[in-house]
Amino acid sequence: MPPRALEPAGVALVDKPAGPSSFAVVAQIRRLTGARTGHAGTLDPFATGLLMILSGRATKLAPSLVGLDKRYLTEIDLTATTTTGDPEGETIDVHDAPADLDLDALRGEIELPVPAASAVKIDGERAYRLQRRGVAVEMPLRRSTVYALDVVGRTEATVTLDLRVSSGTYVRAIAEALGGHCRTLRRTEVGPFSVSDAVAPDAFAPEQLLAEADVLARIGRA
Repeated sequence: MPPRALEPAGVALVDKPAGPSSFAVVAQIRRLTGARTGHAGTLDPFATGLLMILSGRATKLAPSLVGLDKRYLTEIDLTATTTTGDPEGETIDVHDAPADLDLDALRGEIELPVPAASAVKIDGERAYRLQRRGVAVEMPLRRSTVYALDVVGRTEATVTLDLRVSSGTYVRAIAEALGGHCRTLRRTEVGPFSVSDAVAPDAFAPEQLLAEADVLARIGRA
């Protein structure tokens, strides 16, 4: 089958493990289908959860999917900040965890700085590349909406949050606003699609692709 074939067409719901990049998982699915392949939003290597991979003719659905709300489960280490806002960065500061968290300030419409370890372009260059070279830049603010933010666990040093946010929200920025960094991050939903319906990359088979009509119908019902 030619490498940019339009069939098989559909959307794969994949449960990304921690470690590989989203692009590595996309490439793994492409090798199985032999078709043109895209995605509807990546996850950082340390993150897990729902990755929507578009195959064949279904790559044209990307504009209908990338703007969907997202739901995440994250454990935040409240005792340290890192250069990346996650466990892959270098520790910047170590401190006691706050006794109380002002979560109300992080609900609704919010504006937070984009993490330095992001793909946002600063003067034409990706921010994460500047950071790797040690170039300090003032990161722009991004406005987003936090529709729901609930505490599902708390220890002396950590808090676990279940949150539903608008597309483009950086959960690492929320962790940094609380004085910490994301220890774990799992995407559980993209719009009406749930990670409970996803399969591990190694368990994926082309016949598991969701048909374009089914995908659009789910979005319409939502």
